[in-house]
Amino acid sequence: METTSVEPIAPARALAPSPLRRPKSWWLLAGAAIAVSILSFVHFFRSGQILLYGDAVAHINIARRVFDSRTPGLLQLGTVWLPLPHILTMPFISNRWLWQSGAGGSIVAMVAYVFAGLGIARLFWRGVLGNDDQHQVQPNGAATWGGWIAALVLLLNPNLIYMQATAMTESLSLALMTWSIVWFTEFVTAARRAAASDISDEGHQLALRKSRRSLELCAVTLAAAMLTRYDSWFLGVLTGVAVLVSFFFMPSVLRIELRKTLLKFIVLTAAVPLFWFAYNYGVYQNPLEFANGQYSARGIEARTTRPGDPHHPGFHSMKTAAVYYWKDAQLNLGEGKFATGIVLLAIVGVVILLNRKHFWLVAFLWLPLLFYSLSIAYGGVPIFMPVWWPFSYYNVRYGLQLLPAVAVAVGIVATLMNRNISRNDLRYGANIVLITLVLACYWQAWRAVPICLREARVNAVTRMAFEHQLAGELSKLPAHASLLMYTSSHVGALQEAGIPLRRTVNEGNYRVWEAALANPALWVDYVVAMRDDPVWNSAQQHQEQLVPIARVSVPGQPEAILYRVRVDGRRRGV
Repeated sequence: METTSVEPIAPARALAPSPLRRPKSWWLLAGAAIAVSILSFVHFFRSGQILLYGDAVAHINIARRVFDSRTPGLLQLGTVWLPLPHILTMPFISNRWLWQSGAGGSIVAMVAYVFAGLGIARLFWRGVLGNDDQHQVQPNGAATWGGWIAALVLLLNPNLIYMQATAMTESLSLALMTWSIVWFTEFVTAARRAAASDISDEGHQLALRKSRRSLELCAVTLAAAMLTRYDSWFLGVLTGVAVLVSFFFMPSVLRIELRKTLLKFIVLTAAVPLFWFAYNYGVYQNPLEFANGQYSARGIEARTTRPGDPHHPGFHSMKTAAVYYWKDAQLNLGEGKFATGIVLLAIVGVVILLNRKHFWLVAFLWLPLLFYSLSIAYGGVPIFMPVWWPFSYYNVRYGLQLLPAVAVAVGIVATLMNRNISRNDLRYGANIVLITLVLACYWQAWRAVPICLREARVNAVTRMAFEHQLAGELSKLPAHASLLMYTSSHVGALQEAGIPLRRTVNEGNYRVWEAALANPALWVDYVVAMRDDPVWNSAQQHQEQLVPIARVSVPGQPEAILYRVRVDGRRRGV
């Protein structure tokens, strides 16, 4: 009798999703984020509001002067502000119109805004908050809803929508921070899967490759974040500790397989602060110039605070600083009862995350609360809000750094709610209530005018009026005239007038700048002196060389005098 043998059928292995084969949710979310980004940019651009922040103007012109300067080069990146946002902006402001209008400075922030939303959703759709199977393409229903809710909390925030339309660095910082956390969580998940499978199993090799790739991407993204904002330096340290702790609990075989990747992670993340210390030392002979130099937050506070003035709220008080920052973060969500509801949901979400043992995720997301509290208390970084003393606007945008933490916490509440409610009608009703709460909160914020936009408007009134008048006077000068000007204060006047920065001698030209201050007639045709700045002091000492031709005076801004050099002298070529 002939026997037949039946070969066992090997189970089909789930394939990792190709970047080009995303489920519809990814493309729908990306398309929605792009639409919001472009429409909001068009609105704020047409209403003349993308350059309200003086820092946005400064970011654009720092990037511009790297190639448009009497002394072009990477040294023009300056100090205090980290260099990556300016390097990324450079290609987009090489065009004259994109530079003058400020539109080129918004592109990086707009792209980052889209990726920030996708990163938040990924934590639910392919990360530790959604499916256990990292190779599964389509998330389960509960995780899908959670990812959507979290992404909507982030992407529809009115303050972030405004900030991403400008040259400010908030959205880039949020995107890089979010993706650093995404890659870390995926590294840990893949490493656990590799540890749980046999070393000879194909699944082990897949998980091993996934863990290596995720840790490498975490290192790259984290390094980029650390080159964008200083709060990411804290994130870098904490992530490094988390990676080392996870290695400690791995089987010895897996540690050996991942040791080269760990070394790459350590080298890349440690290289960023070492590079910045070396850069500051090489240029300013002070490795901490960014922290205690004349342009640092501490240096600005020392110059602007007069003897007898009260210190800013939270000065040398971590408790008060934390309370002020927490209030600021709430104001960046909204200022009514609906915002309070979202805050309460976020607190519930944090409890759920901790109960599910997502300690590292909570620590990463809420780290800005510690960083900015320390900065307020001991770093010379005040935050002024209109609802608390001194009832003003200053640095209120820093509260946006907690937005991902709130978004994830609300998203996990939505995930658990959808997972535990069995009846479809009740589940859909609960989701509608949750979405309505978010939309009502943000609608209330739009009606009151988002606090970051209010801050920009309030602080821009006299500055923009002054720069507009000064730009009008500068536009009357000969087409190729050269100027001596201190640009740290009002470089927007040059931008509005369309005067290339290479036609100026400014503080970024270092030795040339010092020589021009010592004898303006040897270097320039015109001098722009603003009261009490270095050029003003130089002009007072060289009155015999200068003829005043225009005066600009706006209440709340220093007086400016435009001089023509009386004699050309013999200028040195630069």
